[in-house]
Amino acid sequence: MFDNDSIAEGKMQDRDLFSGFIKLHILHHAAHEEIFGAGMIDELSTHGYKLSPGTLYPMLHKMEVNGYLISEKREVNGKVRKYYRCTEDGQRALSLAREKARELFGELLEP
Repeated sequence: MFDNDSIAEGKMQDRDLFSGFIKLHILHHAAHEEIFGAGMIDELSTHGYKLSPGTLYPMLHKMEVNGYLISEKREVNGKVRKYYRCTEDGQRALSLAREKARELFGELLEP
């Protein structure tokens, strides 16, 4: 799931811990523009996360079921692609996450 030297390889608890960061990345991007799975896999890889479609697509689906994302299917080059965007609930969750992240990172980065 992850390809990053700072994350211990093969430790499921590390993967679970960092999945929240991935979800926040997804919400952040979906709040600014429509996203799709393969594009998010590429985007997340720039941050050191190596996700397979088998990991990302269930995550996107669950975020949609939970009301954070909404999707629309479109045909692109003869294939159906699902585009996601952030809902109002997703926007509220992202706003709350920003507040919590500021608080947490302030504590984490204290001398």
